[in-house]
Amino acid sequence: MKKTSKTAKTPAPATKPAAPAPALKSTVAPKVKKPAASAAPPSVVARPTSSRVTITAKVDVGFGNSLYVRGDGAGLSWNKGILLENVSSDTWSIVLSKVEKPIAFKFVMNDEVWCSGDDYLAAPGDTVTATPVF
Repeated sequence: MKKTSKTAKTPAPATKPAAPAPALKSTVAPKVKKPAASAAPPSVVARPTSSRVTITAKVDVGFGNSLYVRGDGAGLSWNKGILLENVSSDTWSIVLSKVEKPIAFKFVMNDEVWCSGDDYLAAPGDTVTATPVF
């Protein structure tokens, strides 16, 4: 009868694991996911066709007097003025809406006495502060 014996193998000594290999850069572009189709079509954003202009006059016209503005565009007329609101003793203001193009204007005390100097100009969306001289 033949006897076989198994020999025990001794384990190999532990080795330090090698550092992982650096990742290779891919030359293939990543896939881009398309956004899911929406049920509603995209809305169209319309540019506003008109805007407001704020006109402020810093002038003391004296007790009992009022300040008007006359001009061209945004409902203004050179023939008849629009009364400005008296905000304080020396501040008058008006907000013109639906201004679609640049306007020219001038201040008129009591809608009779014109201020001196050139016309004032304003574009849609502007805020104009002036110090008129009478």
